[in-house]
Amino acid sequence: MPCLQQAHGIFLTFVYYLTGINSMSKKESVLIRINNIADYHEALQLPKPQHPLFSITDFSKNKHTHPAVETTFQLNLYCISVKEDAQCVLRYGPHQYDFREGLMTFFKPGQTISVDPTTVHAEVGYSLVFHPDFIRSYDLANKIGSYSFFDYEVNEALFLSDREKEQIRNIGKGIISEYENTIDSYSQDAIVSFIDLLLVYSQRFYNRQFITRKVHNVPLVSRFEQLLDHYFNDETERNGLPQVGYFAEQLHMSKNYLSDLLRSQTGESAQNHIQHKLIEKAKDLLSGSELSVAEIAYQLGFEQPQSLNRLFKKKTAVSPLEFRRRMNFNKL
Repeated sequence: MPCLQQAHGIFLTFVYYLTGINSMSKKESVLIRINNIADYHEALQLPKPQHPLFSITDFSKNKHTHPAVETTFQLNLYCISVKEDAQCVLRYGPHQYDFREGLMTFFKPGQTISVDPTTVHAEVGYSLVFHPDFIRSYDLANKIGSYSFFDYEVNEALFLSDREKEQIRNIGKGIISEYENTIDSYSQDAIVSFIDLLLVYSQRFYNRQFITRKVHNVPLVSRFEQLLDHYFNDETERNGLPQVGYFAEQLHMSKNYLSDLLRSQTGESAQNHIQHKLIEKAKDLLSGSELSVAEIAYQLGFEQPQSLNRLFKKKTAVSPLEFRRRMNFNKL
């Protein structure tokens, strides 16, 4: 693996590609780990960082080169990137994204990102990078885990309207101003507040995106329900309890994006949809077969009958046996 000095020509384009298509190749690729802000600046050939735990990069001030080979980066930092001039077309399933010129992506420590050397870069925008220790003493350290978009795939980027771009641009200007000014005892508080605001707006804009893309999302919701039915009806497909990750993979999206999409369209997460289907299947078997509760549990994919009992009672307020007794009584 090349050292950072040897890899700087490749990594110099990294920030520009953060919001591109994550086209992981099966062939071998160069792996570069970035563990701290100093490594990040060294790799980008940037001046010494103003803060040891935080940095913000204005794309327009950086020169860039195209990497010659596919490169995989492990960035052990938080990274939020904003592109305002992304002259490329991204696809989500069979559909093209409608906002091409403004998009955001979010990465948390430990994620790996594959850079395609053919991806088009951006000239306008910024990327802010910070170590987990930068926010550790703030409420944001606990709050940041609730933002599920940090686990979205790159092709599930947030696409911004012109008005949203202006709001995000203004937050970026505030951060850059704080970063470039002389560091004092208020600088970190101000920057963390800006990051907090940026994430709040990002959550709002993602909720808007689920609504504005409803015409594209409705078929995906239907497809999810079809896959769920198929999972229970085809014994060869079934392998234990249905998992959100399985359906997300079938629909070519991340688990969190699928769950948030379903919640925006139906009010229920992917896991709740699965549990509802499990209960409905259990009810069918309890009322229409002579199988024991244990046999039904194993048939549905539970490892222990007690697990079915707990879920069934949680969702229906009665045990499986009590439900069966009531169904049999109603048949009299």
